[in-house]
Amino acid sequence: MRIAALAASALTGLLLAAPAFAVTVETKMSAEFQEKLEDDIGVREARVLSDALTRKITTIFDDRGVKAGKVIVTIEDAKPNRPTMEQVSSKPGLDAMRSISLGGAKLSGIAYDTAGNEIGRFDYRWYESDLSNVIAATTWTDARSTFDKFARRFADKLS
Repeated sequence: MRIAALAASALTGLLLAAPAFAVTVETKMSAEFQEKLEDDIGVREARVLSDALTRKITTIFDDRGVKAGKVIVTIEDAKPNRPTMEQVSSKPGLDAMRSISLGGAKLSGIAYDTAGNEIGRFDYRWYESDLSNVIAATTWTDARSTFDKFARRFADKLS
C-alpha cells in the first residue's frame, strides 16, 4: 500500500513538473540549400543540422514558456567551420581537423499556436566574419551558434 501511494505521489510530481506547452518543431531545407547539400556538403548533414536546430528551439521555447504549438523553420543556408565527411572524401586537399573556415547560417521561421493560427515570423542570419574569431570545435560550431541566437530572439519576439 505504501509503495502504491509513493508511486502515485511521484507520478503526480512528474505530471505537475511537465511543461504546459510542448512545441513541435518542423525543419526544412530551402531548395538552394538542398542543392548545396547534394552537390558539396553532403545530404547526411541535413539531419545533423535539423536535429541540432530542433533541440535548440524546443529547449529555449520550453524554458521561456513560449506558447507555440508548432514552429516551422527553414534552413536557407548554412556554412560549416570544418569540412564535412563528404567534402573531405571528395576533396583530398582538405584536412578534417586542420582546415577551418567561416561558418554560420540563415534561417526563417513561422510559429503557430495550438489552434494552427500564425503567431509570428522571424528571419535571422549570422555568419562569422573574421577567421581569427573561429573556434571551430565541431563542423557546425558557428551554425549552432546561429541556431541558439535565432531560437532566443524568436522566443523573445513571441513572448
